[in-house]
Amino acid sequence: MKLSNSNLQTNTLSEIFLGILNGDEEIKKSIRFDLIAVKERDPACISYVHCILNFKGFLAIQTHRIAQKLWSQDRKTLALLIQNRVSEIFGVDIHPAAKIGHGILLDHATGVVVGETSVIGNNVSILHNVTLGGTGNVCGDRHPKIGDGVLIGACTSILGNVKIGEGAKIGAGSVVLKDVPARTTAVGNPARLLGGKKNPSKLDKIPSFTMDHTYSFLSDSHDYVV
Repeated sequence: MKLSNSNLQTNTLSEIFLGILNGDEEIKKSIRFDLIAVKERDPACISYVHCILNFKGFLAIQTHRIAQKLWSQDRKTLALLIQNRVSEIFGVDIHPAAKIGHGILLDHATGVVVGETSVIGNNVSILHNVTLGGTGNVCGDRHPKIGDGVLIGACTSILGNVKIGEGAKIGAGSVVLKDVPARTTAVGNPARLLGGKKNPSKLDKIPSFTMDHTYSFLSDSHDYVV
């Protein structure tokens, strides 16, 4: 097992993982949806077996599901230990308290950071070097809430307890500090809504499914989101 070391041996990890999976149908359902998401949205995925064996984004998400269950059972030290191993081996740092839906694609996955109070909805696609973080030393509910069907481009930072509406698209390299409405596109640093804040352009397709990272027009009417 890739995550095993002297502190977490293969037999121990297998016992932990199987113990949780055997008693949690919801996690098993989420794994199936995640597997389908990778195969359908990532052209580099040549088979389901390829995904299970080699796609570290998929593996990181499934390990997080185990860690999140441990966290909810108040086995927090073990959950944090598993989080640390995922960060070391896969380069993906997801706090075990973060809540993540099903049908998730972490494409490439390197450098993805998801904070403790983050919530990610269903059918979300996230590229590499994405941070869902806080804005400083604020305590409590301090991380982003990502709606269903959202696409987050590479090297994006979404900071603070902000809401990204369902079906929104966040362009690569963006820095978002305020809410983004559903079915809109935000891009840039600081992030701006395409079409302007008063009448933003609406997407007619779910971006996390199309995986279209482009935007077809720019105009002087764009207003800053942040």
